[in-house]
Amino acid sequence: MKTAWTSLVGVNHPIVQAPMAGGPTTPALVAAVSGAGGLGVLAAAYARPQDVLAAAQAVRSQTPAPFGVNLFVPVPQAGALDDTAARAHLAPLHARLGLPPPVMPAQVADDFDATLAACLESGASVLSFTFGRLPAAAIAAAHARGMRVVGTATTVDEAVQLERDGVDAVVAQGGEAGAHRGTFLVPFEDALIGTMALVPQVVDAVRVPVLASGAIMDGRGIAAALALGAAGVQLGTAFLVSDESGAPRAHRAELARAGAHQTRVTRVFSGRPARGIVNTFMRDTAEDSPAVLPYPYQNALTRAMRGAAAKADDPQWLSLWAGQGVPLARPMPAAALVATLMRETATASARVAGIVGSAS
Repeated sequence: MKTAWTSLVGVNHPIVQAPMAGGPTTPALVAAVSGAGGLGVLAAAYARPQDVLAAAQAVRSQTPAPFGVNLFVPVPQAGALDDTAARAHLAPLHARLGLPPPVMPAQVADDFDATLAACLESGASVLSFTFGRLPAAAIAAAHARGMRVVGTATTVDEAVQLERDGVDAVVAQGGEAGAHRGTFLVPFEDALIGTMALVPQVVDAVRVPVLASGAIMDGRGIAAALALGAAGVQLGTAFLVSDESGAPRAHRAELARAGAHQTRVTRVFSGRPARGIVNTFMRDTAEDSPAVLPYPYQNALTRAMRGAAAKADDPQWLSLWAGQGVPLARPMPAAALVATLMRETATASARVAGIVGSAS
């Protein structure tokens, strides 16, 4: 299937595996998706530069196909910060999980320059980013290495701004999408536009290829996105349950039984709005409480709790990121999922063509 996206990146299928930071995106997952004709994308966020390079080497050892790498744009950090309430809220949970009292780590954010340098050295064909605008020098550096640059937008204005900045493609992230919101120009609550509404408006507003993202789980969703003018799709939750995913066992178990109505956008795990399956920590932590710090401080402070919960197979204290399409998730090898998605897309497209043909 040829689209503006597949031609731009040199892949066979208009399917992109979303970069899921914090463990789910393994080199095996990226290699499997790329090897099957889609574009697998490494998540550089939260990873040390040397680990980004090692992961890229692992991908390249498994496939010669193009792959991508993703990073988080730095978020402005607050000045003086009082974390007393946040630590008090987490203290009993730490005790429950056998952890020492919570302490803010000395380093709460990635070294952006070092992470960017690793991404540029990774051998990836695509550099994607979220949380804002990539500095002009970074876009120029990526282009100088022959990389395609892809930014994330949650509104039409954000997409237009990214195109002006020089990106080669835009991910239109609908409000149904799982994990962190990429919003950067307006308040988050003003940017929860549904995928079906957002994609055609972004397509009409920019000239670069648009990737649809948000609750796209099967070929029906892909065919719908293409019909709306998208040149491809980015799927996260669909690949979270694949054999090669590094998602914790407790996370997988919750994905298997969650309904679409059981996801919610929350700040309580990282300090930045993200969609996940509702659990005890989300229910017991008020979004506007002093116990919820800004990103990346909240993310740093809850990391020990989340890690211990994963080891204990306790989903109640994990960030269970998932989109509203989670009931449609199907566990299988990633390459098999790519093949299945393309067969389903062809079937759905033929069905629509038949309906249109009979109507005419």
